[in-house]
Amino acid sequence: MTTSQVSASTWKIDAGHSNAEFAVKHLMVSTVKGRFWNIDGRLHLDEAEPSNSWVEARIEVASVDTGIEQRDAHLRSDDFFNAEAYPYITFRSKRVEPADGERWRVVGDLTIRDVTREVVLDTEFDGVGTVDGKRIAGFTATTLVNRKDFGLRYNAVVEGGALVVGDRVRITLNVEAVEVAGAEATAA
Repeated sequence: MTTSQVSASTWKIDAGHSNAEFAVKHLMVSTVKGRFWNIDGRLHLDEAEPSNSWVEARIEVASVDTGIEQRDAHLRSDDFFNAEAYPYITFRSKRVEPADGERWRVVGDLTIRDVTREVVLDTEFDGVGTVDGKRIAGFTATTLVNRKDFGLRYNAVVEGGALVVGDRVRITLNVEAVEVAGAEATAA
């Protein structure tokens, strides 16, 4: 990011153009992927003082989509996310650190099933543009978590001793945000 591209400003996550993807091993031999479609939140970007930047976001658990409704229903159940009791996954940054050029480390609290753990999002600035007179910016962030650290302990052992679900989950956030101004920036 350069100062001419993005100065200190507040941005609202565009839910229609953002998602959170996950990938986890199935039977320890293949990878199953899915995504959450409903994301909202806001970002405050301050390139001159990156430590003043922050992000807060929430993901609606019921929006999980792996392409197989039976599996999605199981993920929404108490065996996994328990969408009824814990309808949102949340992230709130604690600090932002430059890594190199277009890359940043966003350190913050990830909460799943009412369990909060600190994670590091390796974040890349994808660019900024203008559409219909509004500035938009794109970001991609990745992290790797152990699902059991967040109370997602369900598993089964199948023939040969393979576990149905791996413990390590790769998370990728694809975020498009729209700059907001004035009163909307404080309320976003």
